[in-house]
Amino acid sequence: MAFVLIFSLQAFAQQDTTIIIRDTLEQKSDVQITGENIPFNTDSVLKQDTMMEVQKVHSVKRATLLSTYLPGAGQVYNHKTWKVPIIYAAFAGMAYFIKFNHDNFKKFEKALLIRFDTDPNTVDNYVNVYSEDNLKSLSDFYRRNRDLSVIGMTLIYVLNIVDAHVDAHLFNFNVDDNLSLQVNPTMNYSQGISSAGLSLSLHFK
Repeated sequence: MAFVLIFSLQAFAQQDTTIIIRDTLEQKSDVQITGENIPFNTDSVLKQDTMMEVQKVHSVKRATLLSTYLPGAGQVYNHKTWKVPIIYAAFAGMAYFIKFNHDNFKKFEKALLIRFDTDPNTVDNYVNVYSEDNLKSLSDFYRRNRDLSVIGMTLIYVLNIVDAHVDAHLFNFNVDDNLSLQVNPTMNYSQGISSAGLSLSLHFK
């Protein structure tokens, strides 16, 4: 009797077995697992299935806030770390231009103030080199460039946030080889009038 029972269990285990497991995730969908010689430990199967089905949600808000608080952090969160050196190189370049233009602005502004003061003992470094009008033009030139450099740095900061926000939106976008875009010329005929144009076709393989 025991031999018959063992033989029956072995024969049943070798058959194709279909186990329907109620998914414990939020979607509450049924997961069907099919195969040969599947073990009967349903707890183990349920644990493996849950691990496979769990997907980490990529937060657009988190990526945006990270780049807002620390430029480049959102790019790291989006797995686009190659953009971080570019961002900080742009910041460093703008910081250099801000300092360079500010130093020259202050230098020529100081020379202009000395030129117009009433103290005969103070002499600027550009006597017989630049006139008062030249000093005024140079001072305005470097001040304008300094202000433009500040605006440029601000734009880089804003673009860093926008880039992280857009990349987070496209993080799970399908860009594999199963997608193809074709551009083809077209001819349109309407009321005896023909016109040429282009058509865009997106194909899913």
